[in-house]
Amino acid sequence: MSHLSAARENQAKSIISALEKRNMTGHYCESKEDCVSLILSLMPEGSTVAWGGSESIKECGIPSALQHSGKYTVYDRSRYVTPAEQKEFYALAFQSNYFFMSTNAITLDGELVNIDGAGNRVSSLIFGPDHVIVVAGMNKVVADVKEGFCRTRNIASPPNTVRLNKNTPCAVTGKCGDCMSPDCICNQIVITRRSRDKDRIHIILVNDNLGF
Repeated sequence: MSHLSAARENQAKSIISALEKRNMTGHYCESKEDCVSLILSLMPEGSTVAWGGSESIKECGIPSALQHSGKYTVYDRSRYVTPAEQKEFYALAFQSNYFFMSTNAITLDGELVNIDGAGNRVSSLIFGPDHVIVVAGMNKVVADVKEGFCRTRNIASPPNTVRLNKNTPCAVTGKCGDCMSPDCICNQIVITRRSRDKDRIHIILVNDNLGF
């Protein structure tokens, strides 16, 4: 194990301990493959599953693993294209047994910081699905909520606006312009400091750089 991996594992252990105090369950995986194996072990056969827009989820190969397992009812967001179909997907995701997402930042003290455009991702984190599984690379770790805001606005949002072909200042300059653009993806800012329901939110920290 490299010095970086050892340090990341120690850091993850501290975060997992902080998550427990916040009624959330933490896990640490050395690789993306280990993350997928853990996820499949957590969910009973026959579960309904969905995911929010997330490069981390894609990079881990989670959608493909869920679809090819044949054990779950999968609501694949890419198949819901029109506005009416997307609305249908949001309703299905909201009622799913398991909802997958990443987080824009996670603090050393176990708080999640997320920014959302439409709000469907953060709304499912807050309430709705029976279980939420958050997959985050260790590159998402920040010192505190203030640093989490900075990361979401200046590290995560600019490449996301480029990916989504949005016409925003950050897509051009690479830094937050605190805009009111019609294309703004920072309409909702949510801090998750605690889960009301124990075992509902699972955070999987992966020893890798995932997403933005």
